[in-house]
Amino acid sequence: MAMDSDDTKYWVAFCRIPTIGRARFALLEGYFGSLEKAWNAGADELAAAGLDQRSVKAVLSRRPSVSPDAEMERLARLEIDAFTIRDPRYPSLLREIYDYPPVLYVKGEMLPEDGRSVTIVGTRKTTAYGREVAHQIAGDLARNGVTIVSGLARGIDAVAHRAALDAGGRTLAVLANGLHTVYPPEHASMAREITHRGALISEHPPGVSPEAKNFPRRNRILSGLTPGTVVVEAGEKSGALWTVRHAVDQNREVMAVPGSILSPTSRESNGLIQDGAKMVLDYTDVLEELNFSAMGQQMELHPLLPQDDQESKLLTCITYEPVHIDSIQRASGLPVSAVSSSLAMMEIKGLVKQVGGMNYIRTREAPAEYQASNR
Repeated sequence: MAMDSDDTKYWVAFCRIPTIGRARFALLEGYFGSLEKAWNAGADELAAAGLDQRSVKAVLSRRPSVSPDAEMERLARLEIDAFTIRDPRYPSLLREIYDYPPVLYVKGEMLPEDGRSVTIVGTRKTTAYGREVAHQIAGDLARNGVTIVSGLARGIDAVAHRAALDAGGRTLAVLANGLHTVYPPEHASMAREITHRGALISEHPPGVSPEAKNFPRRNRILSGLTPGTVVVEAGEKSGALWTVRHAVDQNREVMAVPGSILSPTSRESNGLIQDGAKMVLDYTDVLEELNFSAMGQQMELHPLLPQDDQESKLLTCITYEPVHIDSIQRASGLPVSAVSSSLAMMEIKGLVKQVGGMNYIRTREAPAEYQASNR
């Protein structure tokens, strides 16, 4: 049910009272019928609504310094919108979770089609394999009309957002701080891009800093916004595991990309698969698990085919782990100049990628027709 838009400013104002969360919002709305009446209520009425004495004192002490109109003016200056749980624009999947945020702050635009979405999370300390896999899966999903949701953190989160943007798709970033700033700061430029191709989202009003305690709770929104979560590389203490726990509590699907059994960054993601998470080998596994039909542009095969025997030979020397150009040259037996020029062309065509320090990785499996012809 949509509510009077004038009431929104009182929901926003109550967000400035530290002790007022989902449960107490519900008490106030249930007793008073509107948050405007609750905002102007006295101590006895607030207590009658069910607030404990600590919360009553918090409201009475903080209320004189909070102006509902000023709060809305600040949001307008920052180009931030506020969706209350009663707003029809509030994401329907997020509304279903138990611990939903009463107010959602949004910078950018959320669209109904963002319900066709998936959360992609993982470690901040990625390997070249993890970055490549995350970019490939997120990009392919974005090309198939799936909105990519992540937390704008360093590592897998940033790779997933970037892949969606590069693919021309939509992406939503859920922050653990107010939208007056971006954390980490080096992602400010990407955050601006996201506001044009999706949205930045937070349950916190502007001015709230990215404190450590905010991140585990933020992750319930990450999982709650989508029908499923994909984990790409997660070590024993990865914050991605908080998202998984929330997803399980919310009865959402959990998927994971397998990694090397020797890699600490894949220990928990591999463990999730052992415990029953869907194993993701490419984007079609995600579409299948979430009952999404493929609707994007079909990838053309010719950019992924080696052009000649020289490229074919080099491709057999490159894996999904970084290989230095010197090792590639020795394994192939080709002249250094030929290896260098061929790798440059193969990178342009998307067959390989340089990941720094003249190390190369393979970006995709060659099509089945090519594999069969080279057996």
